[in-house]
Amino acid sequence: MIQDPLIRILLLPFSLLYGLGVSIRDFLYRQKILISVKFDLPVISVGNLTVGGAGKTPHIEHLIRLLRPYLNVATLSRGYRRKTQGHQIVQYWSKADQVGDEPLMFKRKYPDVFATVNENRALGIPELISQAPETQVVLLDDAFQHRGVSPGLNILLTEFGRPFTKDWLLPSGRLREWKSSYRRADIIIVTKCPDDLHDDERAKLLAEIKPFPHQKVFFSKYKYLRPYYIFNPNYVIDLQGDMSVLSVSAIANSDYLRDWLETKVGTVRTKDYEDHHYFDESDLMDIEKQFANLPGSKKIILTTEKDAMRFELLREQIIEKKLPLMVLPLEVQFDEQDGLRFDLLVKEFLLNFKS
Repeated sequence: MIQDPLIRILLLPFSLLYGLGVSIRDFLYRQKILISVKFDLPVISVGNLTVGGAGKTPHIEHLIRLLRPYLNVATLSRGYRRKTQGHQIVQYWSKADQVGDEPLMFKRKYPDVFATVNENRALGIPELISQAPETQVVLLDDAFQHRGVSPGLNILLTEFGRPFTKDWLLPSGRLREWKSSYRRADIIIVTKCPDDLHDDERAKLLAEIKPFPHQKVFFSKYKYLRPYYIFNPNYVIDLQGDMSVLSVSAIANSDYLRDWLETKVGTVRTKDYEDHHYFDESDLMDIEKQFANLPGSKKIILTTEKDAMRFELLREQIIEKKLPLMVLPLEVQFDEQDGLRFDLLVKEFLLNFKS
């Protein structure tokens, strides 16, 4: 989000024009001039009001882990910044530039999940069902703004440190819709919460959000797991206090990761790229140079699982340069009893679903 008040004021007219377009689109849907399609099987959407960084991918993964022991789960994503178009089935051997990094990550981690990409969710779901008729639930990734589909369960994410209540419309802020659009959500999850979230902080955020009677609010955080070598997941290490780490990522917001790393290792240096950036050989040269300048002999390069999907496109070069590129997996953890309540709510939605 733009911090300079002067720049924000200068951009305000453009935000108002953008907001006018959003309002017209919302009016057309409310008047049923534009139609949202409903489907005969459960559809769960996970999205946010802002551009990137709220944690949609790990929350989709949480739903996959929750549901796949009982149901045939499928995912449908846009496949952001892929170099293909139209409907694509994500295969285990696909490449990130063919299907997108996040859908490929879903398939690699959960091979039994039927993963697909399509820019048009309303067309993508029928295509998915025709290809995998055994599907029992569809998870829509980043689909809160895609009004062409009316999901049975609409989950909205917002960051603890940057809630939508304190943001502005694009381009002066990060909001893709007016703040009031949160009314469409059935569930609101405050993500990336601190480990020691206090009751007064929860109460303050609840007062800010002002959930409607039909909405439930939950609080979640990240649990980072042991890093593994990018081309051999069986080779894992422990982060240690005398270690130096070069954190390389192309995600919307790496602050949460950096803050956590600083509590685990002696030295942290970061190299950030724009979200979903495709790494090239010149990037590798720069990364290699910065890695060489890290202090000490115990040092590694660390990246996220999503970034690892794009780094794989440079497999030969990474191996040739002998770069110790490690991947840091993570999982979502809900605060206190929120996890049990959230899981139960999702299960109740599925048990009570009527086509």
